[in-house]
Amino acid sequence: MKVADLFKYKSENWNKHQSELIQWMSPAVRQYWAEFLNKTHSREFFARLRDFHEPAVNDEHPAPEAIVLKPEAQALYNDLQFKIGEVIHTGDWIDVSQERINQFGQVTEDNQWIHTDPERAQQESPFKTTIAHGFLTLALLPRLTDSVDPENPLFPTAKMVVNIGLNQVRFPYPLKANNRVRAHSKLTKVTAIKKGLEVEREIKVEIEGVRRPAAIVVSVIQLHF
Repeated sequence: MKVADLFKYKSENWNKHQSELIQWMSPAVRQYWAEFLNKTHSREFFARLRDFHEPAVNDEHPAPEAIVLKPEAQALYNDLQFKIGEVIHTGDWIDVSQERINQFGQVTEDNQWIHTDPERAQQESPFKTTIAHGFLTLALLPRLTDSVDPENPLFPTAKMVVNIGLNQVRFPYPLKANNRVRAHSKLTKVTAIKKGLEVEREIKVEIEGVRRPAAIVVSVIQLHF
């Protein structure tokens, strides 16, 4: 039922019982009540309600403009559609040394003892050693996914790869100093955009010899052609 029809129905239904109510009103209230009924029963009132509830045809949102991909972008889009849900890249092992952790702590001014004091960590930490910053693990993602290797690019036909951000971040297990890690990238989504393609990947950072990963993130990048 439209809004205007609903008000009209309620008003007509109320008219059946208004006589009894008016008998209990004072003369001043009766006057205001009569003015209110005259306004609600006017054609202009319901016409305004209909205009408010029913948008004009010209006010409808235009259809989105179709995206036309460049040939190289279209070819990659078609290829990636068959790889959704698959691991499309596994990187090499890299060492997360205490020196690397210390350098990251100096750059970010995060020198908590759990990261940079091996002796204290051995005595007081439940891990019995120092652990890497969670943000250090994230900072290593470009290296772990070969996104910054010009000689071995993951998407060689793209002119530029832009990091859009992370949709989700988890650190299931602490990354201890001197452990080695590598990343597995699983393709989860590919979307055509005006500049090219937007690619979503689930990246798991594996710790050598450990069942649980150091990090699981959902990464979003754009490929410009």
